[in-house]
Amino acid sequence: MALKSIRPRPGRSTASSPVRCPAVVAAAAVGALALAGCAPGSPAASPTGQGEVSLKLTSDKITIRIQDESGFPVSDDLAAEFTKQHPNVTFKVVRDSFANLTANAPRLLAGANAPDLIRLPTMGDTVRDGLLTNLDPYFKGYGWDKFPAGQLAPSRMSQEGVRGEGSLYQMGLGYSVTGIYVNQKYAEQLGLTGAPATIGELERWMAKAKAAKILPVQIGMQDGVGTFALQALINQYGDKSDLIDWMFNKPGATFDTEASLKGATVFKKWADAGYFPSDVNAINYTTMVSNFQAGKGLLMFNGNWDAAGTDKAMGQGAARFVLAPPAADGGPYVAMGAANSFSIPAKAKNADAAAFFLNWIHTDPKARQIVVDVTGASPGGDPSQPLPKVKDGSLIAQALAASAKVGSDDGFVDFMANTTAGIYAGAFQPDEQKLLTRRMEPKAFVAAIQEFYVKELAGS
Repeated sequence: MALKSIRPRPGRSTASSPVRCPAVVAAAAVGALALAGCAPGSPAASPTGQGEVSLKLTSDKITIRIQDESGFPVSDDLAAEFTKQHPNVTFKVVRDSFANLTANAPRLLAGANAPDLIRLPTMGDTVRDGLLTNLDPYFKGYGWDKFPAGQLAPSRMSQEGVRGEGSLYQMGLGYSVTGIYVNQKYAEQLGLTGAPATIGELERWMAKAKAAKILPVQIGMQDGVGTFALQALINQYGDKSDLIDWMFNKPGATFDTEASLKGATVFKKWADAGYFPSDVNAINYTTMVSNFQAGKGLLMFNGNWDAAGTDKAMGQGAARFVLAPPAADGGPYVAMGAANSFSIPAKAKNADAAAFFLNWIHTDPKARQIVVDVTGASPGGDPSQPLPKVKDGSLIAQALAASAKVGSDDGFVDFMANTTAGIYAGAFQPDEQKLLTRRMEPKAFVAAIQEFYVKELAGS
């Protein structure tokens, strides 16, 4: 379907679309993300409407206002360290849920009191509508071309509204990898060692747990977090490039594929087999995590951002982190992994300072250590930089090793929830609730997701 082109706004220049380049695979260093991407073309002029950008932090006393997601405290820790190093800069951090952020971002960005930095899970129409600062001048000025191109690819958008190419509009506060947390006590009780080699073996783990009256999978769908498990399945059943094309809104791409149908079918089969909590639709993300940490469940599909908290809650060694297995033994690992993405609003009062802060997060040793310690995520940035220290055997160390494995297999994909601004709350969340409670069949589910997607893009 045709997407409306980006309309430049006064004072906000848009870089010309770059020449396409082959996929770039990041070196398989621990924590480096590998995704398909291209380097930018010529940088835009000023993204601030106030002349050339400044790469030097102001000496004035300022407050950087951050709109962040609930449950991710890393911005507080980074802000505190930044203020310690630069006392003239303080921060005000406001938080909201993932669903609310995706729904309310356009209003927050367009408002007269827009923040300086906003957690933006999906760009949607914000680029077309001139609501974001074009980061190309900072990309050139700070030397972000040294970062793996794939690390920044999902943060790019073309004039045609296609992600993965075009100008840069986002940067990450850590780069995630998803997998499965395993309760080690239950695993030992059931004789389960290592990691499941295939989806079939993973299902045998679930069956053993149920037979022993142990909840196989701690999961929740009240706020749609069960999508982690659904996508982990879809990732294994087809060519990941098909799913990436769909998530990046490439013309002609569709969710209605054999991989999506197979993933939805197995996901429903797990629910029907009693592998999920009976009140799955009443469990939200926070409750899911606290339940698992309290010993309620053998497995939990989740990301590395809960690695540090899970070790703290359960004690090191009480849980393991493994990757979702491929469909066939020996197949490559495919996993969701993306930046904890932030954008600078077009109306930001301190755009240069916010960009300086983003660059500092990727380059300052203490900042990089904070990202790893608090989130368990890769700090990203130039792969030649020294990696932060982690405790041997910790969940963070396991997650970083898992990230390296996915990177070496060129297996990272974005999150389906980030595909469009409304698809998570408007389609995945409610329709998965129906799928897991026998109110919708897999074929109808896949069709419903694609129908929502088409309607949302048509309204762009």
